[in-house]
Amino acid sequence: MYTVSISELKKELKQLPEEELLAVCLRLARYKKDNKELLHYLLLESANEEFYVEQVKDDITDAFSTINPSSLYLAKKTIRKVLRLATKQIRFSGNKQTEVEILLFFCQSLIELGIGWKGSKVLVNMLLNQIRKIEKALATLHEDLQYDYQESLERIRTACA
Repeated sequence: MYTVSISELKKELKQLPEEELLAVCLRLARYKKDNKELLHYLLLESANEEFYVEQVKDDITDAFSTINPSSLYLAKKTIRKVLRLATKQIRFSGNKQTEVEILLFFCQSLIELGIGWKGSKVLVNMLLNQIRKIEKALATLHEDLQYDYQESLERIRTACA
């Protein structure tokens, strides 16, 4: 069995009656947790992006609070898990401003964590990669928004230096 293109799927979905389309969406949501989470975002959260960003920030804060600071190895594993969570939420949104806000919050939370992250090349590289992603997303935003976020980004860059 081969995978069809998005355009072919779109054509087929347009031909379905409303009830069958609903059944397809619900069946899709049943099979994978990510699909259910995306459907939840699209139906319930996308209308209020600010509230969604605050929820994601709360989730990141909760996840960072579970980090074991006594072992850098375990801390790195948990930090990677938090980053995966943040990245998944960013993909759901698809909004560049949301991406910038969530990644800035992730970086600030990592810096304020109080573990010896500067001694870990993995964590430093992780932080630098997130800074690159922020810069890339920031370039697509309006100039006023860029200015607002630039100050936070500079604080993070300073902490990395």
